[in-house]
Formats: sequence, structure tokens, C-alpha cells
Amino acid sequence: MKKILMTLISALAIVYTAGSQEKSFYDFTVETLTGETFELSELKGKKVMVVNTASKCGFTPQYEILEKLYRQYKNMGFVIIGFPANNFLNQEPGTNSEIEEFCTQNYGVTFPMMAKISVKGKSIHPLYKWLTTKSENGVFDGNVSWNFQKFLVDENGRLVKSIAPREKPDSPEIISWIKNG
Repeated sequence: MKKILMTLISALAIVYTAGSQEKSFYDFTVETLTGETFELSELKGKKVMVVNTASKCGFTPQYEILEKLYRQYKNMGFVIIGFPANNFLNQEPGTNSEIEEFCTQNYGVTFPMMAKISVKGKSIHPLYKWLTTKSENGVFDGNVSWNFQKFLVDENGRLVKSIAPREKPDSPEIISWIKNG
């Protein structure tokens, strides 16, 4: 009996330790388009939509919807973060400064845009590895399928859901999540 109890206590200690080491969205640091360091922990208490973007994609007009959504709900504790990526058919070939100019001139983007990264493959950015690996995020396990895939992160830095690129940023499901959780 004593041996069983000790084994159970050891097992619980391992589970507790593993759970306490679980990463959250807030554990990552990224770089902005202008080269500044951005700690995602600055977004504690906010709902965040993470989107991999591209300027030469059929879904590029989603920038307009993303900007409208950001302006409409930013005062409710909602933020969008764009991550340009050139992982799909060379649809984001520009430099960070070219991407910034494109987003500002064509879509008036004011939501935070980060430096260009890789969202899949061997050079995947650590944040996207977390977003796409269920053993790390607890929710979703899969690859980024195309540009403008959306990841919803709650106010506590936990991944809630991955949203397909085709689904518009202002879909009823996303609006409901922003308003109600």
C-alpha cells in the first residue's frame, strides 16, 4: 500500500511539473516590421487574433476586413497581429519595409504587423510551432494551410481555435468570440 501511495505521489508530481511548464502565448518575443522587440506578454488580458499575411495572395483583400475589425473592437480589448510569411507560392516576397509600405498605402493598416517569418517547415518561427503543435498549445495540431489562417488566443494567453484562411475575419463565429468569448 505504501509503495502504491508513493508511486501515485510521484506520478502526480510529474503531472504537476509538466503542467506548470506549459508555455503560453505570452512566453514569446517577436520583432516588429520596424525591427523593434515586441513581448507578447504586453497583450495580457486581451483577445488576440494572429494572422499570417501575404501581399500577393487571393486573400490579401482580407487586410481591409482585418483593419475594420481591429478599429471596431480594439477598445474592447481585442488586437490583431499580422505575421507576413513567404511560405506559399512566393506570395510575400517583399522586405519588411516594403510590406509596411504596402499595408499602409493599400489598406491603411494600423494593427501591429510583425517582421516577416516562416510559419511552417524546418525554419518555422517558435510562436508558430507553438500555435500548430497540440502538445505545446493544448488545442490544435496541424500545419498552417495557406496565407491568412487565423489563430484566436484568449485573454489568458491560451490558444482557443485555428480558423481556416477562407473564413473571413468578420465571420459570425469570430465576432461572437470577440464579443462573448
